[in-house]
Amino acid sequence: MKVHLVGDAGSQAERLKSLLNGEIEISTLPADASYSTNFDNLIEPEDVVVALRFKREQKAPRFSLLHVPGAGLDGISFDNLSPETAICNVFEHETPIAEFVMWAILNWEIRPDALRFTAETWSHRFRGRPLHGEIMGKNIGIIGFGRIGKAIAIRARAFGLRVVTLDRTLGDSEHLVDLIVKTDDLTSLLALSDYVVLALPLTDKTRSLLDANKISAMKKNGVLINIARAEIIEERALYEALRDKVIAGAYLDVWYKYPRNKEEIIEPSNLPFLDLPNVIATPHSSAWTNELLIRRYQIIADNIKRLISGHPLLNQVQNYNLNQLEKDNINKLSQSQVKL
Repeated sequence: MKVHLVGDAGSQAERLKSLLNGEIEISTLPADASYSTNFDNLIEPEDVVVALRFKREQKAPRFSLLHVPGAGLDGISFDNLSPETAICNVFEHETPIAEFVMWAILNWEIRPDALRFTAETWSHRFRGRPLHGEIMGKNIGIIGFGRIGKAIAIRARAFGLRVVTLDRTLGDSEHLVDLIVKTDDLTSLLALSDYVVLALPLTDKTRSLLDANKISAMKKNGVLINIARAEIIEERALYEALRDKVIAGAYLDVWYKYPRNKEEIIEPSNLPFLDLPNVIATPHSSAWTNELLIRRYQIIADNIKRLISGHPLLNQVQNYNLNQLEKDNINKLSQSQVKL
């Protein structure tokens, strides 16, 4: 057996090797291996592939396990994988993403950069110090109430924000919500919210969920925070709403275009979002912490050990279907995470 780390996953080769006690051979493949058949001859039926994306227009070779080193599964061509290939993903990202969202809200209200001063400007700045906002009592609308949405709600309520969400898949988490809106009344949630956070997966049903009409339903001083997938918001509608001040601003951590390898240089969007002063752009980094990688690759290592020993895999994706995922809570896709 070999473990093939594709693209960015290759940076974790030494970490995974240590977690596996150096007992399994680990190889690194370029990001193009996610899309091209040029490297398929290196992958054997008993091997494990760790790749965030595996998009193919033709059948992929048979191998034992495709382990996605993230939660999102919209980068995988499921129909072109061998039926013998098990598929697993990892979560562990809800804590850093929830902290990122709280930073975004606090940053927008407090504006720390506007409060800074130098020794020379101290007297003037003190006499004319600017007012800033508070987040207590404001409404945060969370669209998508899975692992991430719940983690955000817990922290938001601690700061005195009022949590608004849709009435779907709340389960035993209703106590985290101050106001529940009917699933078919997304416009009401948008109109009520001072901050709108997207925390749902990209599926056929959620693609372009927020179009020009939906965005215009938001408060004029509303702020949109997208830590999910860019395509959930119609690209041009979002750009024009921000350009024309239909909404006050946006924190955008996810984008419409990504480089496929280390050499490709592209813009993150077809439109000049980065020129807009009311856009805070970050490079898909809301979850990207040292601690996240430690937790995720521990699970990946555990799953490789489970595969070898014949134990049930953690977070194994069963009969995955993009349309069904919108209907079912993503939490149902994972088995109990018990230790060996």
